[in-house]
Amino acid sequence: MSRRWLITGASRGLGRALAEAVLAAGDRLVATARDPRALEHLVHRHGAAVRLAALDVSNPVAADEAVALAARSFGGLDVVVNNAGYGDVGSVEDTSLDDFRRQIETNLFGTIIVTKAAIPLLREQRSGHVIQLSSVGGRIGAPGRAPYSAAKWGVEGFSECLALEMALVGVKVTIVEPGGFRTDFAGASTSLDAGRAEYDAVVGATARRQAAYDGTQPGDPARAAQAVLALAAMDEPPLRVALGSDAVAAIRDADERRLAELERWRDLSISTDFPAQ
Repeated sequence: MSRRWLITGASRGLGRALAEAVLAAGDRLVATARDPRALEHLVHRHGAAVRLAALDVSNPVAADEAVALAARSFGGLDVVVNNAGYGDVGSVEDTSLDDFRRQIETNLFGTIIVTKAAIPLLREQRSGHVIQLSSVGGRIGAPGRAPYSAAKWGVEGFSECLALEMALVGVKVTIVEPGGFRTDFAGASTSLDAGRAEYDAVVGATARRQAAYDGTQPGDPARAAQAVLALAAMDEPPLRVALGSDAVAAIRDADERRLAELERWRDLSISTDFPAQ
C-alpha cells in the first residue's frame, strides 16, 4: 500500500535522497523546504504524488499548514521525517549566544514543532511513524559542535519520551543516528571556525578534519534512504538505529566507556542512598 510521507529539509542531503526514494517506491509525499522552488523537479517527475510546502521548521503556523496539506491531499499521514537541520563548527567560547539559539531552534525546537503539529492527526488515525534524524552527535559530544550536540541530545530525550506516549495511540517513533554521509552537510551547509589556539587540539582539529572529510565520507545517501524506507515498513521498528559503519563503531566505543565509568564510580554513586534499615 502506498504510504503518505512528510519530510522536512527535503531539498538537500539525506532529505533529498529520501524524498526521491519515497517517490520512486510509489509512495506519496509532502516535501518541505524553506524555499520549495528547489523541489520543483519532484513535481515535474512525479506529478500528483508530491505536494510542496514552504516550511521554516521554527514556524509553528507553517508546520500546521504542511500537516494540513498532507491531510487534504492524501487523507492522512503515515510517516513524518524530521530531517531539517545544520551544525556549525566553533568553540563554546567563540560561538555567540545568537548562534547557539539559531542552531538549537532549528535542530531541536524545529523537531518538536513539526512533531507537535503532526501528533493530533496521528492520534486520530491511531497509526503512523515519526522518524527523527538525530546524529552520532546525539549520542556522543561532538568536539567543536556544542550547539549541534546540545540540540541533538535534546532530540533524543524528547523522542524517548514521545515514544512512550505515542505507543498508547498506535504511533511508532524511531531515532536515526547517521555518521558521515556524502552530502553537503560537511561542506556548503556548515560554517567552520577553527578558532583560537587554546582550543586548536579539539576545535581546530575538527574544522580541519571536516574540510578534508567532505566528499570522502563512508556513507551513501541513497543507501541511507533505503534504510529509512525499510524502517517505515517495519511493524516493530527500533527506537534507535545508527546509520553507517562509522556510527556503529563510535557509538559502541562510547557506550562501553560509559558503562566502565558507571562501574568505576558505582560505590560513590550509591553512597548517597539512605542507610538500609
